[in-house]
Amino acid sequence: MTRALAEGYPDAHCELDFTTPLELAVATILSAQCTDVRVNLTTPALFAKYRTAADYAGADRLELEEMIRPTGFYRNKTTSLIGLGAALVERFGGEVPAKLPDLVTLPGIGRKTANVILGNAFGVPGITVDTHFGRLVRRWKWTAEEDPVKVEHAIGELVPRRDWTMLSHWVIFHGRRVCHARKPACGACLLFRDCPSYGAGPIEPAEAAKLVKGVEAEHLIELAERTRDGYRPGKQ
Repeated sequence: MTRALAEGYPDAHCELDFTTPLELAVATILSAQCTDVRVNLTTPALFAKYRTAADYAGADRLELEEMIRPTGFYRNKTTSLIGLGAALVERFGGEVPAKLPDLVTLPGIGRKTANVILGNAFGVPGITVDTHFGRLVRRWKWTAEEDPVKVEHAIGELVPRRDWTMLSHWVIFHGRRVCHARKPACGACLLFRDCPSYGAGPIEPAEAAKLVKGVEAEHLIELAERTRDGYRPGKQ
């Protein structure tokens, strides 16, 4: 299944826009209960104004709230961003640390956010258990765990550490594009041969194909068709 996902999403990546570890930390905090698209529309102006941890630490609360208002829960997020900036200045010389135990001590940074930062800003393998990831690995019967930390450890036992970050991207991409929560596109899914939940959504290929989203849709539908014809992902 992981080989099939890799073939389906060769360009999978973090869909939050960033250029530095600090920008990724900020974007990930803003992404809570908000789409990546909305965050990416909000962060250009934010990143232009607040370039350093000290900038966030010294931010005017009302001004920062107004800038991030479109992402929702903006008061709580403002508190996290100001606290994050202050903690980085006071304890880490203004730089985002590259170790999980340090990251999770920072305001607004939980284990999920820490793994996003480690995997995408520092190249340190990490499994990001967001809503899509947890939903899919349970649907695939990879684990029955509900707690995100337990899910992370369970999946970490199944997949080589070097693949943890990319696995997170593959699964999240698949959850957003094909394996939807309420109506998965089962009949247009490249994993249908191996998925224990096949049939949770429409299995008729043409109907299922209408549910596939994203710029990869044509590629994904083609892979599913080739799989139905006897092609196995990863093999010629």
